[in-house]
Amino acid sequence: MYVLSTEEDITTRYPALDQMTDNPFHLWEDHSKLSSMLPLARGILSDDQFYIFFLFIFFTSQLISNCAIIANSLIIAVFIKLGFSEPSNISLTALAVCDFTLAVLFTWNNVCFWLTYHNVRVPFHGANVTFLTGGAQWTFLSSTVAWITAFISFERCLCILFPLKVRRLITPRGTFLAMLIIILLTFCPSFFTYIRYKFVWVFNPHLNISILNTIPVNSEFAILIEKISIVFFGLILPLLAFSIVLICTVLLVVQLRKISSWRMSVTSAKRQRVQPEENPAASSSAAEARISQKEERLIKMVVAIATIFIVSYIPTCIMLVCDVVFDDFNMFGVYRRLFIVSGYVISLGQPISGSVNILIYYRMASKFRSIFWRLVGLDRQKQKRHELG
Repeated sequence: MYVLSTEEDITTRYPALDQMTDNPFHLWEDHSKLSSMLPLARGILSDDQFYIFFLFIFFTSQLISNCAIIANSLIIAVFIKLGFSEPSNISLTALAVCDFTLAVLFTWNNVCFWLTYHNVRVPFHGANVTFLTGGAQWTFLSSTVAWITAFISFERCLCILFPLKVRRLITPRGTFLAMLIIILLTFCPSFFTYIRYKFVWVFNPHLNISILNTIPVNSEFAILIEKISIVFFGLILPLLAFSIVLICTVLLVVQLRKISSWRMSVTSAKRQRVQPEENPAASSSAAEARISQKEERLIKMVVAIATIFIVSYIPTCIMLVCDVVFDDFNMFGVYRRLFIVSGYVISLGQPISGSVNILIYYRMASKFRSIFWRLVGLDRQKQKRHELG
């Protein structure tokens, strides 16, 4: 990290920093020096439209992000109470932890952009610093959520394909190790960003203070690492996880319908042949039916989670492809206004998905519902009302 104390040092070592505006949302059109370095912004959004869209999306996204933080905090607390003897509890808890972290990072990004937008005097450049302290991590953690969802969907597919062997294939210890491997392969590469960019202290002569900023490292190795990270970790891995979730969800829906129709036909045939009182084996078949119905509810819950993920992640996939295919569709291209607004709108899908999951658990899992009411303290009130009644 370099500490630059004079304006001469800035213009000599990092000339572009001396030309940057304090408010990046002005997009540099009114600054003649940097306008010669960046292409003129154009597209379907004017300055006024951009500001209106940004302010609306900012408040909407922050409201949704707050809901995601509260919802996933409750999910984590409930699963801790339930314990981790079931492999599904481990994977669903890992998903909630990632959704919670995403919401926190999203809030941090909003705060930094808001400080920059209003030119609040803080000792760091919010819009630039947030890229290394929240933006890059948020992008890679989204891929982690995608792969955890893919693992959960794949696990349910194994339960249908190999119902007698799944207990040996999917164990709590194996699920925990799988979560660690997914995090290491998808989130830890976010630290490669610090090879391509670094923090510097830059003296601002207008404010008469030094502020923390970021600059790119223009070495061949750093540029190569960035390209690999964008293509492999930023595009290929998320799209692969999305494909796995999509395929597994379709298989689950098809198999779920087959199992339901088969169970209905078998149950109807048994009722016609024998009465439950006359056959002692009827009780065991009823127990099996109850177990299968429990498994069916879990599969339905996974299908619901995967479906919400697919719907919310489709726009992200489209933007990832556009970012790679179109050179001008990025933060420094001619369509940067559209890129910023599109990125904010698309990023809403993640906190929305994280907020809705608690409703799915509450609706489809009786144990989760019971622990939830006990956790928020309303279960005792219900018991008192029942006793008084």
